[in-house]
Amino acid sequence: MYKNYVFDLYGTLIDIRTNEESNYLWKKLCLFYAGHGAHYTIKEMKQSYRRHCEDETAQLSQYDYPEIDITKVFKALFNDKGVEVSDDVVRTTCEFFRVISCKFLKLYDGVIELFEELKARGKKIYLLSNAQESFTMPEINSLGIKDYFDGIIISSEEQCKKPSKNFFEKLVEKYGIDFKESIMIGNDGTSDIEGANNVGMDSLYINTEISPVDENPDDVKATYIIKDGDFRKVITILLKK
Repeated sequence: MYKNYVFDLYGTLIDIRTNEESNYLWKKLCLFYAGHGAHYTIKEMKQSYRRHCEDETAQLSQYDYPEIDITKVFKALFNDKGVEVSDDVVRTTCEFFRVISCKFLKLYDGVIELFEELKARGKKIYLLSNAQESFTMPEINSLGIKDYFDGIIISSEEQCKKPSKNFFEKLVEKYGIDFKESIMIGNDGTSDIEGANNVGMDSLYINTEISPVDENPDDVKATYIIKDGDFRKVITILLKK
């Protein structure tokens, strides 16, 4: 049995649906900015947002899989209109954007049961997520799972993301884990599984509704594979080893 259990978040532990293209979202975001003195049309807001995302990505060319910090984009949107805001306002803006764009958010059945059993057996649980910290931390708090993790690594804080070897190695740098004593659990055959393979870590692939649409589970090179998205099978596989 492994000592360290490293989990992806979205599509693995959490089922989520978002829509960042809806006019309703951008209309509300324009109203939010206008309330702070930064006035945008929906078209202008979308264009500026995308331009700043591209600019931030371009500044991270040293990484093979770069990940921007979206807080910088939302702050720049204020600054473009000559409005200076505090970090707290920027943080609130990020959370507002995420809440409005999120259609639903829930844990998969069996997540808490698995975490409780792993803790009872003295195992370490880590989160390694391609995500925005300003989105993710409120969500894992709201779902009551933050305190189960012995360590949390989020790509927006590291400027790179899975499957980058550099990102996986943050687990060693920050928490001193041994990849040979660890397993990666995720729903993406490239980001999660190939990334784990590249550092010599065992892996469990679970194909869920938000796994990459063109991904064939039979082609994924994981130690263990669950094809039907049933998270409770993760419990059966991992706790028998």
